Amino acid sequence: MTGGPEPISAVAREALERELDDLRTEREAVAVTLRGGGGDRADQADELERATELDRLDRRIDDIDGRLREADAAGAPRTDAVGVGSTVTVRFEDGAETTVQIGEVAAVLDRTMVTADSPLGGALLGHRAGDTVTYVTPEGPATAVVLSLGD
Repeated sequence: MTGGPEPISAVAREALERELDDLRTEREAVAVTLRGGGGDRADQADELERATELDRLDRRIDDIDGRLREADAAGAPRTDAVGVGSTVTVRFEDGAETTVQIGEVAAVLDRTMVTADSPLGGALLGHRAGDTVTYVTPEGPATAVVLSLGD
């Protein structure tokens, strides 16, 4: 990562926006249950638990909002070299070819997503079409050729 605003792929943006919608819905449901004190100790403990959950939801909503604003400021993913948000087609040593997206969100359940801090994702960062990258797998060192960037 560069330390500055990083772009995100369309798939990652969609996943974050979906999570944000779900969190806002959940937040509304929790917020309406808060009564503002009173009652016995059990009621107060329950109220405190809901307030803590509301704080957790607010923090995650703020995190996602900030990440989406950062992505907007960063603009579109690079097309001249592999970066976060890039779509990259690679050919592995065995001749298999695949297209992956370099992302930062490991929780996205997308088989075409590799994170920038994964061995393959990290090796691809900064490279261009035609470059060969080396990375470490559980089975040992591996190489892949960057065939193309973009859709």
